Amino acid sequence: MRRTVGVVSVLTAGAMVIGGCTTTEKPADPGYPSVPAYSSSSAAPSSSAVPLAAGCISVEAGKMSTRQKLAQMLMVGVKDAADAKAVVKKERIGGIFVGSWTEKSILTSGAAKSLSSGKVPTMVSVDMEGGRVSRLKSIGIDLPPARELASTKSATQVRQLAYDVGVKMRNLGVTVDFAPDIDVSDQPADSVIGDRSYSADPITVARYGRAFAAGLRDAGVLPVFKHFPGHGHGSGDSHTGTVKTPPLSDLVDNDLIPFRTLLPMKGTAAMVGHLIVPGLTGPDTPASISPAAIQMLRTGEGYNGPAFNGVIFSDDLSGMAAITEKYPITQAAPMALAAGSDIALWLTTDKVTAVLDALEKAVANNKLSMDHVNAAVNRILAAKRLKRC
Repeated sequence: MRRTVGVVSVLTAGAMVIGGCTTTEKPADPGYPSVPAYSSSSAAPSSSAVPLAAGCISVEAGKMSTRQKLAQMLMVGVKDAADAKAVVKKERIGGIFVGSWTEKSILTSGAAKSLSSGKVPTMVSVDMEGGRVSRLKSIGIDLPPARELASTKSATQVRQLAYDVGVKMRNLGVTVDFAPDIDVSDQPADSVIGDRSYSADPITVARYGRAFAAGLRDAGVLPVFKHFPGHGHGSGDSHTGTVKTPPLSDLVDNDLIPFRTLLPMKGTAAMVGHLIVPGLTGPDTPASISPAAIQMLRTGEGYNGPAFNGVIFSDDLSGMAAITEKYPITQAAPMALAAGSDIALWLTTDKVTAVLDALEKAVANNKLSMDHVNAAVNRILAAKRLKRC
């Protein structure tokens, strides 16, 4: 997503988030071993996603109605603090998105911090990659683009920079960052991915993506790896139209290496792009609404990856032509969740009630299973630090 659109347990090197509070003293950096190259002879992953521990029950899920559970699976862009408070009060949605158009006083006034520290916290998310995608620049939070970071800084320095930015965001109430972008790309700097990618070398992307994610996680912000299964060699810009990637067999040895390497990191999430992938999705079905693509991310089967039990976000479902040319949000959000995503993301609050109505119908018609809803809500509440096992 370019338009602006845990339990995090014991964090890397000892940082911890407990009860909505995060430590702000960064622990000593243990350093970064080199990222191993992919080997086609590697052992095959488990055939299913990592299961929840036996008897592991979220603190609040048992008190929720079906509609309230479905509301936890929505994240929407807001105009300002009043817009955010109104939609959270009315429908108890799980998350809000602070975009380029959002009045930033939602952060500086303490409103976002209040929302993100309630009994069932509201996820507060931003796009803060650096460079062209620095949505908080107007309030003094910024970084160079990923490609510049990888060419001028060490991985340890990038982790520190991400930590410093993460602390600033967390202090304003931001709990989710749609970064790092771990697409592999040698596109010109100003193209859709371009300098948002650390490198055209997947091992370099994995090394710097690991560093950036660890820095955010140290600061108590949930990092989100994007755009699965890889936008870096796509045919165009999913904001403006259909994007087709090389075949899955080509992605496995290139674009998917960073995902295979980094998804085992605990306390992380992933975003699925609006990408048509020959050999994986249908010819007219972007990965974001493709059961096959999301199942591959969840289980690792099909690209020799890890089973992933973190939260899966859709890319923006209302502001990107790759989706909106075919589906209104009242269709796109149910399709994304029925395909296996945990959270459907879009840019405005005006259709939240209509989407929830559509989701309740999807459950009633067995198009969206309650097994998936319950599993998704458990993952979401775990990311909000509400699971006790």
